[in-house]
Formats: sequence, C-alpha cells, structure tokens
Amino acid sequence: MNTKPAWFLGVLLTIILAVPAWLLGGLVPIIGAPVFSILIGMLLSFVKRPYYLEEGIRVSSKKILQYSIIFLGFSLDLGLVARVGAQSLAVMLFTLAAAFLTAYFVGKSLALDSNTKILIGVGTSICGGSAIAATAPVIEADDKEVAFAISTIFLFNIVAVFLFPALGHLFGMSDDRFGLWAGTAINDTSSVVAAAFSYSDEAGRYATVVKLTRTLMIVPITLFLALARRRGSGGKGGKIRFAKIFPWFVLGFLAASLSRTAGILPDRICSLLNETGKFGICAAMAAIGLNTRPKRLVENGIRPILLGLACWAAVALVSLAVQGLGI
Repeated sequence: MNTKPAWFLGVLLTIILAVPAWLLGGLVPIIGAPVFSILIGMLLSFVKRPYYLEEGIRVSSKKILQYSIIFLGFSLDLGLVARVGAQSLAVMLFTLAAAFLTAYFVGKSLALDSNTKILIGVGTSICGGSAIAATAPVIEADDKEVAFAISTIFLFNIVAVFLFPALGHLFGMSDDRFGLWAGTAINDTSSVVAAAFSYSDEAGRYATVVKLTRTLMIVPITLFLALARRRGSGGKGGKIRFAKIFPWFVLGFLAASLSRTAGILPDRICSLLNETGKFGICAAMAAIGLNTRPKRLVENGIRPILLGLACWAAVALVSLAVQGLGI
C-alpha cells in the first residue's frame, strides 16, 4: 500500500472514532467529547492494527490537532477581554502564577517529568484539554504525557461541577463573584458552564465571559514556552531553527480571534469553523488514545492526580483570596 492511502486511512480511522465521542459529548456535556475520544482510542489500543494506519494516526495527533486549535479561535471575541474588567484579569494573573508555581514545586517533589508538570499546570490554569492540546506540540510532549494530563484534568472537572455550586451557596457568594470564581478556577469550558449556570443564569453568563478571556492566555503562555525551549536547546551549543519550534498555529488562533472580533466573517461561519475545530480536537484525542498504553498509565500511579489536586486547590484558593482582598 502506498503512502497516500495509508496516510488517508489512518486519519479516516480517527475521524470515525471521533463521531461517537462527539455524540456522547453532546449527551453528557459534563464529561465532554474530547474525553470520550481519548477513552475510545485507549480501549482500541488493545486491538492490534495494520502498520499502514500509523502514519495517519500520527498526522491526526499532531497536524490536525494544530489546525483544530486555530479553528477554536473563531469562538473568541477579543473585545470580551476589555469588557471583563481589571478585577478578573488580576485574578487570572494570580491564578496562573499559582498554578505554575505549584506545578513546578509539587511536581518536583513527586518526581514527575517536566512535560507532565507543564501540561497539568497549563490545563489547570487556562482551559483544560484545549490548553493541553495547544501546549503539547510546543514542548514536544508525547501521547502518554498528554493522556496523563487529560485524564487528570477530567477528574477534577467532574468534581468541580458538583462541588463549586455547593460551596458557593455555603459561602453566600453573589452571582458575579461566583461567576468570577468558577470562570478562573474550573478547568474546561463545559464544566465552567455546567457549574455556573446551575448556580444562576447571571453567574453562568459572567463565568462564560471570564472563561473565554482566560482562554486567550494560551497565546502568551505557548509563546513563552516556545522561547524557553529555544533558549534551553540553544544552551547546548547547536544552531537553533526558531521557525521549526515556533508555535505558528497559536498565531493562527490569534488571527482567527481577530477575524471574529473585526466581524470579517459572519457569526454563522465563525460558529461552524469553531465546531469544526472542536471535532478536530476529538479526532486528535482519539489518535492520542490509540497511541496510549493504559498499562503504562497505571504504572505511573497516583502522582499526576496528586499534582492535579494540588494545582486545582491552589487556583481555587488564590482566586477566592484575590477577590477577598479586592486586588
């Protein structure tokens, strides 16, 4: 079998697997389609598959993933950033710092590898699976590391949907304050929406705006990681090809957001492109699941979960503290 059919068939397989995951994600939005995709892929990883599918699976987990991130940019109006206000931006900056500092120090004490620490830190501080997907190519994370991070973030998404509204009512939080807390301290967008709208419609609307603004932090964080990786590689004395490691797809994400903000494309088209990006993420997650060995996940034990718990607790507590101090 020649290269082109092999490439096509591998990609087609991941697209086919993404379809039931997409449908299940619609039925159970708390879990979300990307998680279903990676689980389906992991289940099928036990089945021996033809060698000629491997190239297409790699294309889905890398290239399709990057293009899908660009398409997600069509959901973000940059004007929302200005309308969220100085308070929410301050909370976001503090929670970002808390997540990354916790990921570094706690991850070091747990003897976790650098990529796993970064992915869990990014997933906790920015926007869960989407941030992990955007960051993975920049730091050259392998499929096992991505699977560790996705599964860890998923666990705390589920807990947050039930725990946050209960704590909000216990603390007597206002709608806006709870929306800000949920928008800055819960990982994935679907979980933010589920938790905040269960609190109140006003809290849900405010949390959604905060979460979309928080998503934009993908851009500076991935650019910083790319530069840090370039500097680290350059320290070894070799000539660094910056164009090779620069996350151009993140700039594509920003360009898509600018297009949405400027009204260049109709909202209907932007919505369609955004949904296409979400489906592409599902295909990429299916590919990652296919390349993941569940036995190796079990062998890694509870350490990623402990790191995820530490990062999640740090972000939630810092968000509350900054709001309380009125920074």
